[in-house]
Amino acid sequence: MSYPITAPRPDAANPPEILRTLRDEDPLRPMTFAEGVQGWLATGYSAVRAVLADSRFSAKQELQVLPVDAPGAPKGIPAQPGVFIRMDPPDHTRYRSKLVAEFTVRRMNQFEPRIAAVTQKALDAMEEMGPPADLIRNFALPIPSLVMCDLFGIPAENRADFEQSMAVTDSFDSTPEEVQAAYATMLAHFPPLIESKRKNPTDDLLSGIVNNTDFTVEELTNIGLTLFAGGFESTTHMIALGVYSLLTNPKQADALRADPSLVDSAVEELLRYLSIVHRGPIRVALEDVEVKGRLIKKGQPVMMSFPAANRDPDKYEDPETLDVTRTTRGHLAFGHGVHQCIGQQLARVEIRIALGALFQRFPMLRLAVPAEEVAMKDQLFSTIHGLQKLPVAW
Repeated sequence: MSYPITAPRPDAANPPEILRTLRDEDPLRPMTFAEGVQGWLATGYSAVRAVLADSRFSAKQELQVLPVDAPGAPKGIPAQPGVFIRMDPPDHTRYRSKLVAEFTVRRMNQFEPRIAAVTQKALDAMEEMGPPADLIRNFALPIPSLVMCDLFGIPAENRADFEQSMAVTDSFDSTPEEVQAAYATMLAHFPPLIESKRKNPTDDLLSGIVNNTDFTVEELTNIGLTLFAGGFESTTHMIALGVYSLLTNPKQADALRADPSLVDSAVEELLRYLSIVHRGPIRVALEDVEVKGRLIKKGQPVMMSFPAANRDPDKYEDPETLDVTRTTRGHLAFGHGVHQCIGQQLARVEIRIALGALFQRFPMLRLAVPAEEVAMKDQLFSTIHGLQKLPVAW
């Protein structure tokens, strides 16, 4: 079989039903990748977790095989220096071990007042504009953008470039050429910014990385863009889809309004329930490996489905139901193993603050259009599931 890349979703919050069928029939099954390459699709929780935890599977960019042909995607080319998410240990370890200190829970908690200030600014602008409003353009998009600019210490005069470039990379209407140009614009800002941080460090993530590592400017530039981009798109769509999911499950929204202390469990449940990394990651076997009774041969790719795995009934009771009071320990929304998302604590803080402040400011928040009219992003090549717009009123 081939990956059901164009399979329709029943609605914006739920993955294609075929993923559930495939998982229930066979949680680790043969799959045909681009150019006829034979590999595997892992949809069961235990199968996905096993592959991600096994060092015999590689994340190297030069070994990657995509489920469909993607024009412009690098083939057989190693990752650029600093793009550690596309490397294996020991190269991956060399980078990540020196970055992890900047992303601890304690460090992220220190940034909470700054994140809260950005969130309140976005809410003030929404309130002044009045309903209806596109929650993505006016709330879910500016918060991660402004937070990343603030945490990276990007000067005020350069922020418009970053915000505009990020909007282009996230837009449904952007062409591949426009997206490439937007990334080039951001990339060009990093070398002078890095030199500035070396001379005049401030209390931000980039200063910490620049002055506590021995990385080259090229490495730091690629690390900076990798972290900046990784902390933007996924958080934007988690905030928007999280709000959509709560508003289309009014009992859950009411529970959160009645008891704001549920916000932490609500964030974890939304991460599990939505699993917005809807396609991938892909790992390639470095040798013959047996997983769940199946022999995966050396060189074969394995594509993992987080949406299917995070709704596996073998792991979670009644997994198709959104329940903000449930314990979701062990979910795979941020991956697992050595490549588990380094920025997960930052994402948690942003989503928690955004959701809590939004429902406190607008307790009568509601969709401004029927749920079925909320348009989803094109799913063909994007690995992140999201919405084009989210009209809301209050």
